[in-house]
Amino acid sequence: MSDKIRWGVIGSGGIARRRTIPEGIAAAGNAVLAAVFDTNDKANAEVAGQFKARPAKSVKDLLAQDLDAVYVATPAHLHYEHVKACAEAGRHILCEKPLGMTVPQAEEMIALCERRSVKLGCAFMMRFVAQHREALALIRQGRLGRPVYARAQLSCWYPPLSNAWRQDPATGGGGSLMDMGGHCIDLLEMFFGKVVRVVCIINNTIHGYASEDSAVATLFFENGAIGTVDTFFCIPDVGSKNVLELYGSQGAILAQGTIGQGPAGRMVAFLQGGDRTYDAKQARAAEQGEAIEPTPVNTYQAEIEEFGRAILEDRAPLIGGDLGLRSQKILAACYESARSGKAIKVV
Repeated sequence: MSDKIRWGVIGSGGIARRRTIPEGIAAAGNAVLAAVFDTNDKANAEVAGQFKARPAKSVKDLLAQDLDAVYVATPAHLHYEHVKACAEAGRHILCEKPLGMTVPQAEEMIALCERRSVKLGCAFMMRFVAQHREALALIRQGRLGRPVYARAQLSCWYPPLSNAWRQDPATGGGGSLMDMGGHCIDLLEMFFGKVVRVVCIINNTIHGYASEDSAVATLFFENGAIGTVDTFFCIPDVGSKNVLELYGSQGAILAQGTIGQGPAGRMVAFLQGGDRTYDAKQARAAEQGEAIEPTPVNTYQAEIEEFGRAILEDRAPLIGGDLGLRSQKILAACYESARSGKAIKVV
């Protein structure tokens, strides 16, 4: 193997064409795009031409090429069969979330990759946001104190569209909770640790398609902290600020726009160390706080380069199949809570 990973892409339209190929594979220092496949022949040919890759005629044709790794970016209901095909062909796999449609599917995908000795990654690229990494460092240093409460919000305007697989649970696994809530839950577990119990409400507030357009999940963490994930397909983009709030016994880290597909937003730390006494006035300075402004990184490039390094160094990827399975377990508990109206333990 050379120092560049030869990538194939299954599902070259959608997020692969918009983001992961141009910003990730094409930009990564240790990657080259070798072949692409999509059921949309026209789109696939355009992507292949733009990035000088081979336009494969099928998944089988793509896997017959000289590839080291495959990025699976097809609709959610196809992830299971495409990961299995790649594993059987001995190709390392970076799969878009969710990892399959169910917990058993995710478990089977992981087990097959282990048997075939191929690496499996799940594309939670928001873990690579530079400000998220800085916030995590502050938390690990104890600067936030004991975790108290966290909130992650990700919403957009997603009206009814023909053939929109995210709007049908049979093809997307769910709506706003599955599609966007998965990223939010994963981030909050990164910051605050393991979720042990959930209470969730889903609804179709505005749109009438089969998947939910509204979801609010309350998360109970093993360390005693509480969290909220709110995610909607029915709030206009101009009003969706993608808020991240992390509170602890020594202050807070607050952000807007760091959750999402862009490289950076705005994050400010309001941290106070040492002993504190009760302030009856509860005074708050208007401009207090310290901006967290690390050099932005492109999350798609970081994701591709890290997975490539895992292959070249023959180690587990930082964001592996275990995190994809973890996400599926929490999401399954959320949907069960929404159906039953009860708090559900996450096992």
